[in-house]
Amino acid sequence: MVFEPRSSRSLLQRRSSVSNAVQAGLDGIAVTSVAWYLIYDQFGYITSDYVIMLLLLIGALAVIYDHYAIYRSNVGLSVKAFRLFKAWSATFCFLVVIAFLTKQSETYSRLLVVQLFVIGYIVQLFLHVAMRELQKRFTAHARLDNALIIGNGDLANFLYQKISNNPWFGERVMGCIWVDQEEDQARETQDAKSRLPVLGSIADLDEIIAQHGIRTVYLVTPLGGSAVIQDVYLKLLDKCIAVNWVPDIFSLRLINHSVREIAGIPVLTLSETPLTGTSLFLKNLEDRVLAALILLCASPVLLAVAVIIKLDSPGPVFFRQDRTGWTGESFRIWKFRSMHVHQPENGVVEQAQRNDPRLTRVGAFIRRTSLDELPQLFNVLTGDMSLVGPRPHALQHDNLYSPDIVDYFARHNIKPGMTGLAQVRGYRGETKDIEQMIQRVNSDIEYINNWSLWLDFVILVRTVNAFTGKQAY
Repeated sequence: MVFEPRSSRSLLQRRSSVSNAVQAGLDGIAVTSVAWYLIYDQFGYITSDYVIMLLLLIGALAVIYDHYAIYRSNVGLSVKAFRLFKAWSATFCFLVVIAFLTKQSETYSRLLVVQLFVIGYIVQLFLHVAMRELQKRFTAHARLDNALIIGNGDLANFLYQKISNNPWFGERVMGCIWVDQEEDQARETQDAKSRLPVLGSIADLDEIIAQHGIRTVYLVTPLGGSAVIQDVYLKLLDKCIAVNWVPDIFSLRLINHSVREIAGIPVLTLSETPLTGTSLFLKNLEDRVLAALILLCASPVLLAVAVIIKLDSPGPVFFRQDRTGWTGESFRIWKFRSMHVHQPENGVVEQAQRNDPRLTRVGAFIRRTSLDELPQLFNVLTGDMSLVGPRPHALQHDNLYSPDIVDYFARHNIKPGMTGLAQVRGYRGETKDIEQMIQRVNSDIEYINNWSLWLDFVILVRTVNAFTGKQAY
């Protein structure tokens, strides 16, 4: 028997609201009005070139603002302001790139473009703040639908807090009911005030729905609790109640998780590399272009370091070692040799330590200034590494730490980097205990889950200080 989805429509449906549509319309009108005023104020008329610019601006706004979920997420004001700034900046970056590619950059007034960027952002931010205040006043007097959470635990409590703290969500959670009363009673904690009220057990479902006038139900189930869903769902189906299923997948270490569909079938992706499609292309472009520019600028330094290493101590200029890379494949990393040539004692590769006796005079300096890492630019050019990503460890250290850190190898879901989030936070150098390595792994996975070109840029800027700090030796 061949399985066929029962509906031809997409399962991934967006929930639009009047307020979001109004907000998007106001932003479009505001940006167009500001641009129109600035053009007339500076030139007294509008040309076809500026009409094209306005059309591109509005089109880019629609696509880029959707990518940044400007109208699809309810977040705090500071987060919204920063997200709006990133989306607005990305829109202008797109226009600048188009202008240079089409060789039309000289056509437009730079002063006008800067004014439009600054004033346009301020006006949009004001409109978003005003809309939030209007929503709060409206929802304060609006009738809320009563909701019920079936299930208990951290995810159920988190969902309760989020809905309760969102005044424009339009729902009021009355409480939760236990699926397994004995199990959940054992899981109660001392912070009972922060947990959602418990209204009863699954046996009381009909009575609770009638008593509280429930209009929406959230099924919050652990990974092994899906067997309960069918029975509960059939009960709720006859009551004309909105039913939402929230599978509790967050007890797992999720890597770049997402929701998608395949031929109408919903798919929860628990672990996936963020480097696919356009993201992989942009990451590779960023790495290759910047690595080539850095190599070009740093070539005199590379040559000078190579010469003094050769003069300082016998042995090769470069140190090469097998490391684990993207998707678990091994590669050979390049570094300037900073130690005297030696064989690992009993085959054990020891981490570099502060005041390590194996360091040469030049080696101590280039490790302290991180100049020994510069040859890895060749690894970046060949595609084995990235400028930013989790630092690759020696194979022996992978084998040492992976048995004690369950999700250790999850850090290989993205290209290893010359620098990374862990390094700019100070988690570099020797790891004397397992907790230090756990902090490093946690930072690496946080980077994978939040990867963007903007995050790469921030890490590269912070690297200048981090790689010459106290942890550099």
